[in-house]
Amino acid sequence: YPSAQAAFLLNHGLETLHLRMERHCQNAEQVARLLQQHGKVESVNYPTLAENPYHQLAQKYLSNGCSGVISFSLTGGREAAVRFIDSLKLASLVVHVADVRTLVLHPASSTHRQLTDEQLVAAGVNPGLIRFSVGLENVEDILDDIRQSMEQV
Repeated sequence: YPSAQAAFLLNHGLETLHLRMERHCQNAEQVARLLQQHGKVESVNYPTLAENPYHQLAQKYLSNGCSGVISFSLTGGREAAVRFIDSLKLASLVVHVADVRTLVLHPASSTHRQLTDEQLVAAGVNPGLIRFSVGLENVEDILDDIRQSMEQV
């Protein structure tokens, strides 16, 4: 059984979840649009974007937003992805998602590092793929961090 303290903290988090998710989704939407327009970005995977194959389903089932997690691929592959991540100042390099902070991950060199390049591609993980879990910070701070990091790619 969970402790009383753990139950209190879980309940406390659940009481504000709807507010946090709204902010995650709003911030992620703006980040996805910035990435979509950037010349160094090969592709962006976020369901609210009109070009996404799941856009119609997202509109139908996720009318209040679809999450704070975006994946995108940079031109320049693994080297560009690593330079981008290393240049971020606000976002933290960690494996988990759904934190209140903005988090970033390079799957090819972390969660999927045991796979060969061919296996990565077969799994849908190209070398330039980045997972970006957008946090609750001021969205302009997040966007500025992305812009300054893109200058290093």
